[in-house]
Amino acid sequence: MAQSPSDFRSDTVTRASATMRQLMAEASVGDDVLDGDPTVQRLEQAAADWLGMEGALFVPSGTMANQVALGAWTRPGDEIIVQRFAHVTTFEAGAAGYLHGLQSMTVGGETGDFSLEQVRSCVRPTFIHCPPTSLICLEQTHNYAGGRVLPLQVFEEVSGFAREAKIPLHLDGARLANAAVASGVSARTYASHVDSVSLCFSKGLGAPVGSIIAGDGEFLERARLVRKRLGGWMRQSGHLAAAALHALENNVARLAEDHALARQLAERLGALPGLETEPDLVETNIVMVQVQHPGFDAKALSEALAQEGVLVMPMGERRLRFVTHLDVGPADLERLETAAHSLLS
Repeated sequence: MAQSPSDFRSDTVTRASATMRQLMAEASVGDDVLDGDPTVQRLEQAAADWLGMEGALFVPSGTMANQVALGAWTRPGDEIIVQRFAHVTTFEAGAAGYLHGLQSMTVGGETGDFSLEQVRSCVRPTFIHCPPTSLICLEQTHNYAGGRVLPLQVFEEVSGFAREAKIPLHLDGARLANAAVASGVSARTYASHVDSVSLCFSKGLGAPVGSIIAGDGEFLERARLVRKRLGGWMRQSGHLAAAALHALENNVARLAEDHALARQLAERLGALPGLETEPDLVETNIVMVQVQHPGFDAKALSEALAQEGVLVMPMGERRLRFVTHLDVGPADLERLETAAHSLLS
């Protein structure tokens, strides 16, 4: 039997464990649109408790969770402030404009860093010629920046300003669990500084499907309407929620293993000819590798590695993204290092 590939493209490629599949099969379910699904309700309550929020809604994907939040907080013609290269504007197919009629102002650079002064300067004055600034968005961890953890101090500063300016603050917390494990700051603490937060179960936590969007009761009332309009109401979705609940209850602490493997990956690939990494900047489970080899660009090297059974995602002409997760381990790193050394030497 052929060996399965070592897949470093994303932490979304994980397969449900045997225990998770059994829980899915045996889940108590109901019609979540009509009478409610008991397993979905358990998940929503557990996620809300974990985040310290009043309540939560289960949705199919992280993109939908973010777009539900945008739709619940804004009106067509409004403007939002986001980090440069944030997922909500960079990797969600223009949904902010297409679905909600929004435009965006971006702050900061590729590293995900930005200043409060940059945010403050982007807020529009109350003036008929300007769109109203209706929402500020943060991302934790910042995907494009290589899984960087946004410091708690930034949350404190931005939330203080946002509340003073009466502008709601949304957190794209797709990988918030990674940030909590890496920083030692609880998800509750990060979430206490925002008005809504999303969390993805199908990334590092290992569930096959699903995210939640959390906030207070007034927000959730609006969010339910947006979820309906986006087609996010599901029926016997407890089968999916059972996997997500297991992931939340069992797979958070083990993220530290992914972070340690990512650091090793950065150190070992950075020692190879033609590859550049910054191991000290690897905070969670994402490693960005610059390809400076004269014989390869990112696309060519990813294709060559695929022939050796190692999958990785190009992120630009000279940039590769490697993501560690519960379905890759030390043996996969050995396989990657051996293949890369053979190709680059």
